[in-house]
Amino acid sequence: MGRHTDYWDETVDIVIVGYGFAGAVASIEAHDLGANILLIDKNITPGGISICSAGGVRIAKDRDAALAYLKKTNAGTTPEEPLATLAEGMTRIARFIEDIAEAAGAKPVTNWMGGTYPFEGYDTFGFISIIEYPGVDIYEKYPHVRSLRGGTRLFAALEHNVEARGIPVRLSTAAERLITSPDGAVTGVVLRNSSGTTRVRTLGGVILACGGFEADAKMQAQYWQGKPVLPHAYSGNTGDGIRMAQAVGADLWHMWHYHGTYGMSHPDPAYPYGIRLTKFPDWIPGHDEPKDVPAFFSASQGKRMPWIIVDARGKRFMNEYPPYLQDTGHRDMEVMDPVTQTHLRIPSWLVLDADGLAAGQLGLQTYNDPAQSFIWSEDNSQEVDLGIIQKAETLEELAGIMGVPASSLRQSVELWNNHCAAGEDSDFGRMKESLIPIQKPPFYTTALHPIVGNTQGGPVHDGQQQVLNPFGEVIEGLYTAGELGSVFGHLYISGGNLAECFVGGRTAARQAHCKAAETVQTVKNKSL
Repeated sequence: MGRHTDYWDETVDIVIVGYGFAGAVASIEAHDLGANILLIDKNITPGGISICSAGGVRIAKDRDAALAYLKKTNAGTTPEEPLATLAEGMTRIARFIEDIAEAAGAKPVTNWMGGTYPFEGYDTFGFISIIEYPGVDIYEKYPHVRSLRGGTRLFAALEHNVEARGIPVRLSTAAERLITSPDGAVTGVVLRNSSGTTRVRTLGGVILACGGFEADAKMQAQYWQGKPVLPHAYSGNTGDGIRMAQAVGADLWHMWHYHGTYGMSHPDPAYPYGIRLTKFPDWIPGHDEPKDVPAFFSASQGKRMPWIIVDARGKRFMNEYPPYLQDTGHRDMEVMDPVTQTHLRIPSWLVLDADGLAAGQLGLQTYNDPAQSFIWSEDNSQEVDLGIIQKAETLEELAGIMGVPASSLRQSVELWNNHCAAGEDSDFGRMKESLIPIQKPPFYTTALHPIVGNTQGGPVHDGQQQVLNPFGEVIEGLYTAGELGSVFGHLYISGGNLAECFVGGRTAARQAHCKAAETVQTVKNKSL
């Protein structure tokens, strides 16, 4: 890390690293407080992984109820202070988003859909999202993005507000190293672009809002049992902020935890992303269907999931439809078998029949990448032709494609069909509404891998988004926001990372602004 502070190319109050939701929010908040800021992103386009999200930001009616839920869903992995900040912020952030939307001419909507799990306080939660953005064609504005659209609309509104304020933005500019003073405080950052390096002094500090390590297989291998894990949507999150923070003494937390599911791979190595299967509605164990469901949670097939999943032995091993499939769907796949010294469930194999394939679009591509143009076909025919989905007239032929024992596969399918006839999955407890038999040839399969939507691990922070060292001490001048060092360390709540982007981004900006004011005052006092 750079420790020399006698030479600077430029000086600002705050440098914000990463132009997704968290970076945009932090820059807007800091600007509105009067700070002189610089917003950078290493990619040629902004948006990060945020732009690929569903765009539903978690909000709450009651701070104490939200805190009770967050404490339970984190199971002791996160101190109360940062959870309390998030809970309080969830009760206040809607007004900020409404203001952002109004300034951009977009239309926000609020839905009061409870938390993901039936913990104390689950019914205090809802979502706020951008449901309409009149006059803006998001596919024309962001032709390199394919997503659930809600995240794209929300980012478009934020980008409008950044541009309207004249906030300085530098794309294709990477943060390489943090610069510290002799006492360890962060006083600046080394930036690199095509013109070379720039040493930027910061009076208030650096806010790291540059995401996690979804696209860094080496870092994943040090923390995750299952491998390989395919990135879902974005190749720019390679752990840069984690390494920079570590270099100045940051502690880490939640590095094992990632938001993910199971999904397919594309045969073309030029397409580096995993492909999620079509979305099915989330559900809360022991509770009725929520009535105020946001549009981004809608699903064309209801809960009629037409497939099962088997391992390398042709055996079914999991409930394919847990309450929050897009978050925990990968977890059962990660077990390593010491007897064979292999991951018998990586890859796993999806099994469905002719009716299942005809039920609707099986896959959903998601990416923020100008190099990509792949779009999944509505009738799945393109994917059969590409070999993503493979076809067989009999289960025995299907087993040959999969490389599993034919007798085991047939037994697994017959047992599944018996569960469907009985109306109960006595093996893994899959919900009754999702029990769809696999009977009509031809049969289809595709290899499945764990897919990471976004990581939760990163630098430990306090309730003011200040990064901490392993002794719980603040590293002055260093802040984090968004998924980089997320508070979620056990079970995630849908929309929680987006809430962290907004609450954490604003909190970090306020702290850094205060730090800048203190620095200026200190300099003035020394000159007297």
